[in-house]
Amino acid sequence: MNNMLDQVILGNPLQNYFVLAIVLLFVSMIKRYLSQWLANLLFKEVRKWAPDIGQQEFSYLLLRPLEYFFLLVAFMLTIDHLNFPPQANIVIYNGFKLKAILGTLLELALSVSIIWIILRVIDFVSLMISKSADLLHDKTDNQFIVFFRDFFKAIVFIFGAIAFIRILFGAVLVNKIIAGLGIGAAALALAAKESIENLICSFIIFFDKPFRVGDTVRVDAYQGAVEKIGLRSTRIRTQDKTFVTVPNKKMVDSILDNLSLRTQQRVVIRLEVAGDTAADKLLKVLQDIKQLLQQHDKVADGFIVNLHDFTSTTYVFQITYLTNVIEAAPFNQLRSELNFGFISILEKQGVKLSSTTVEIHEK
Repeated sequence: MNNMLDQVILGNPLQNYFVLAIVLLFVSMIKRYLSQWLANLLFKEVRKWAPDIGQQEFSYLLLRPLEYFFLLVAFMLTIDHLNFPPQANIVIYNGFKLKAILGTLLELALSVSIIWIILRVIDFVSLMISKSADLLHDKTDNQFIVFFRDFFKAIVFIFGAIAFIRILFGAVLVNKIIAGLGIGAAALALAAKESIENLICSFIIFFDKPFRVGDTVRVDAYQGAVEKIGLRSTRIRTQDKTFVTVPNKKMVDSILDNLSLRTQQRVVIRLEVAGDTAADKLLKVLQDIKQLLQQHDKVADGFIVNLHDFTSTTYVFQITYLTNVIEAAPFNQLRSELNFGFISILEKQGVKLSSTTVEIHEK
């Protein structure tokens, strides 16, 4: 039996191949348990920082990349004790031999597994922070997390690409590429000046927070709800249900009115009544309107009702009031209710409106 195991095949004793097969089989059988054990060990430390994340979520992110990593490391450590058969070390392409190519592929595979684990760690960290951000009910913070998750992933991919180039072509080419990036970056910065400005403004919006996702804003001629804050632009759903894309630079440089942050809404109504109306009726209308506003629980103190102006044909009443009702639907309901009240007062006193259109202004 020993003589058979000592038999040399392709430059290696047969027993070495058995050892390789047994190690790979053993690691294949225990890789799931080994990965689960390591994931559980890490989860015990992580749960102190993220108590809302379940163990299943954490294990889902790390199990598969850890399994492949353990299997690949076991294969590389075991095969390192084998001698590559000289007769198999043939030239494949342009002077590159099979042994060098297989070694390069193993290095690339190991790099991929490490990058995979790092990406999953970034996903887990972003998940951990987003769980905490969900408690604040702030969608902007969630987008901020997604932005930095993608940002760090892009950095990992860049370093991964550099590592691949170094493995495939050596350190000399990498140094040349890095040296060339200095000149290329300057030219790229000049060509993408506007995009870089928008990117910087996106950071300003994230940190300064003049508005958040879900806020109703007015910028230039556009008014609507903010649906997304991106790296280059902000998306606004207008009152006409169109989808407007505004560069972040304009959102920062322009005068922006965040309507969602107002504490009250102001309404100014201009009523023009007929010029032949008696003075006592005019006074009675003013008193009744004041009483209506004073008794309404949704109208704030400090309203103004007066005879604002008059001409030879009209008397002009101006009604100004504030309300704490901010949302559009309840506000429109309140305004409609009060307008019907004003009309009822005019009808009760027998006062008619002039032919001039009634003007209503919101502030």
